[in-house]
Amino acid sequence: MVVDDEQLARDELCYQLERLGDVQVVAQAGNGFEALAAADRVEPDLVFLDIQMPGLSGFEVARRLLNRDADTPVVVFVTAFDQHAIEAFEVNAVDYLLKPVEAGRLEQALARVRRRLSLRLNLAPPDVNNQLERIVKMMANRQVRREQVALKVGERFLLVQTDEIIYASLADESINIVTAQVSGTSNYRTLDELQARLDPEVFWRVHRSHLVNINKIKEIVPWFSRNYILRMKDAKSTEIPVSRAQTRRLREYLKL
Repeated sequence: MVVDDEQLARDELCYQLERLGDVQVVAQAGNGFEALAAADRVEPDLVFLDIQMPGLSGFEVARRLLNRDADTPVVVFVTAFDQHAIEAFEVNAVDYLLKPVEAGRLEQALARVRRRLSLRLNLAPPDVNNQLERIVKMMANRQVRREQVALKVGERFLLVQTDEIIYASLADESINIVTAQVSGTSNYRTLDELQARLDPEVFWRVHRSHLVNINKIKEIVPWFSRNYILRMKDAKSTEIPVSRAQTRRLREYLKL
């Protein structure tokens, strides 16, 4: 079963799985509640589970799956956390995938799942449940969004409120963050790492190199091939491109 609140992400992952030939996608779900209902209905062996979803997070879904009377499926989290933030997932066959999912990494995850399923007959259910419960709790504690981030401006470090961030961009292997008052370099190494600390309902990864606060968009400019450019509310009215994959999400959100 594939669980993700973004239809495009679900479609892409299902497409990759179906190409492998020996994997059957028995259900899809767009949120945590749908996932739990579908799990009761189809009893999947494996669940690809997005972490950041409205309503129930992936962690909460995993907890509730643990408490079902039916066999607990193997869970592979799908996440925007970078590897250093989710090192706790490196336990047996419980795995994670980073978005966008790479084909080789997906096959590696499935190999771990197969090993886990082959061992399940010899592993007592409480042991399986206790292990996943420990991982889920550990990761839930890590998933604390910060209300402030540090910016290096010249030789100083300034703390800014996250809701003041207009956008963040990757440039010359550095993460630049812009607010209405200041701009500086973040101590985060990747946009994935920064994004994981921000509210996913507010901060969108509209492009591989750009993360924007949707409340700080001043203008949406139509561009070639039905794509868009976002003109932001900073002093320079910076223009940020929207990738083809994110254009549909933007249209749906803004009813364009």
